[in-house]
Amino acid sequence: MLYSYLLTRKEFKLEVAPETASRDKKYAYTLYLDLFILLLKLSGYSLEKGIPQKKDSSNLLSSLKITKSLISYDEIRRYISQIDNKWDSSLISRLYSLIINSVVYKDFKKNKSPEIQDEVLFWTNIVNTIILREPLFIESLRNDSQFTNVGFEQGISMFLNTLSDYCDSRTLLLNAQKALTASLNKGYELYHRLLNIMVEITRMQEIRIDAAKSKYLPTHDDLNPNMKFVENKFIAAIQSNPNMQAYLSTNPITWEEDTLLIKSLLDKIINSDVYQEYMSSSESNYVEDCNLWKTIFKNIILPSEELSETLESKSVYWNDDLDIMGTFVLKTIKQFANNGENTLLLPQYKDEEDKQFGDILFTNAIKNSDIYRQYIDKFVNGGQWDPERLAFMDIVIMIAAITELIYCPSIPIPVTLNEYIEIANCYSTPKSGQFINGILYSVITQLKNEGKLNKA
Repeated sequence: MLYSYLLTRKEFKLEVAPETASRDKKYAYTLYLDLFILLLKLSGYSLEKGIPQKKDSSNLLSSLKITKSLISYDEIRRYISQIDNKWDSSLISRLYSLIINSVVYKDFKKNKSPEIQDEVLFWTNIVNTIILREPLFIESLRNDSQFTNVGFEQGISMFLNTLSDYCDSRTLLLNAQKALTASLNKGYELYHRLLNIMVEITRMQEIRIDAAKSKYLPTHDDLNPNMKFVENKFIAAIQSNPNMQAYLSTNPITWEEDTLLIKSLLDKIINSDVYQEYMSSSESNYVEDCNLWKTIFKNIILPSEELSETLESKSVYWNDDLDIMGTFVLKTIKQFANNGENTLLLPQYKDEEDKQFGDILFTNAIKNSDIYRQYIDKFVNGGQWDPERLAFMDIVIMIAAITELIYCPSIPIPVTLNEYIEIANCYSTPKSGQFINGILYSVITQLKNEGKLNKA
């Protein structure tokens, strides 16, 4: 999720000044920059040495996300400091009065929790319906000796496009955060789905046994089947488990569209040695029933390519989740064997800290990605590695690792290192683990020297 977001995100960046430009383009760029100063001043900020200072706390426009984001970017401050402030106080007062008394503003105030796209729409409407129609504004522009009609239209368009691009970036972030939550929920669904597939396989065998009794010429075995498998006590415990029933009541799980998969898995189970040995044994007890399914799940169900393909077609998240959720299922079966039929299923999160871990890691990795990238680049050996040619996955893995080192004090440093080296070995190049290990050790030393990392 972090890789996808960092790969596709867009920053709130100003257009680059044209190196060689016509009079129209030069004026367009000047107007483009001036409009950002106008937005800040309409939001109650004054410019002192190029630094926006909030002067009017009663100005509700100053609390908008766009305004706060705009003044937080060093790049925008740097551009602002390079140009003159051309907007006089009388024009600002006039425009502000028109804005707060407009229908657009009054409608916008009704939204108690506006999103970025709402703010962009608000400012777009303000520019088109108020600012561009105000004679004092147009007059102030025409008094500029560099004014051109083409440049005027281009400058306005550039300004609105920059706001729109920022809206896309923020929307992308919100969608990424929602996708992260969805992926965690889908992982927990997979855990229940894998437990449920054992129930479905058992039910399929029961259907087969009943169908065999109704054959035209049933055999003795058809009429007197061995019911040991379908009466497995572990399966009965899963079916009646209150945690499973509660989850299924709000998250229905079905394998109805996957009968070929269920039949294939059942055939493999019936033809296996572990099944034959189980069915031929005269003993029948709860622990033995648990151990049967532990062996079947580990050696037949979990390695099944058909299962993997089926799950991949159902959710993009499950391709990576299958192994870890399979481990959780095996752990659950073991707990049922040790603790009895009333064993609870594993919770989605161990505790509140565990629940918040993903969001903390994701949010702070994005927030500090540029800073952490500087640490990474500092310790890349220029003779062997070109920072611009590093595998992007390696960079993302190291950013996530540094975030965990700083923001998760309860996780020991060796644990973080081991985890992210393993992730690198899985998701990046064969040499990535060793490379990331070396860079992270150098970053850890630097963070400790700066007093930003205090754990052992």
